[in-house]
Amino acid sequence: MTNDILSTKSWRPRIAGIVAAPVTRTFALLALCAAYIQGPLTKLFDFQSAIGEMEHFGLHPAAFFAVAVIVFELTASAMILSGFLRWLAALALAGFTLFATLIALRFWEMPLGMDRIMATNAFFEHLGLAGAFIIVAANDLTKGACK
Repeated sequence: MTNDILSTKSWRPRIAGIVAAPVTRTFALLALCAAYIQGPLTKLFDFQSAIGEMEHFGLHPAAFFAVAVIVFELTASAMILSGFLRWLAALALAGFTLFATLIALRFWEMPLGMDRIMATNAFFEHLGLAGAFIIVAANDLTKGACK
């Protein structure tokens, strides 16, 4: 290996150019919002199940909460993807994700076993999503680099 391969002067600007490219940022934001687009679309196509989900989590009136979640997730995702008040939408989705995770993934109340392991993994994955939304908001507020 040559020093050029190991030198950060060689590869770092190339990687930064790829990561900072508008198409890469758009794809990354779309990937981050994917669950918040897929979820409400699934709820729209099977609204009775969306109502059942709200009832399962004790949210009443269930139809109101189902509609609110659908509208909120699609609107916040559109704001993030378009750049319109991206920081606000990202913080809103971070808060929503934390709240929903605490309601839906209460792994600490589950008996030991595969279901608890899966819920634990999902809980921490959702914490990661919330953290990523906070990074998007911070980036948007401080540098505007995600525009």
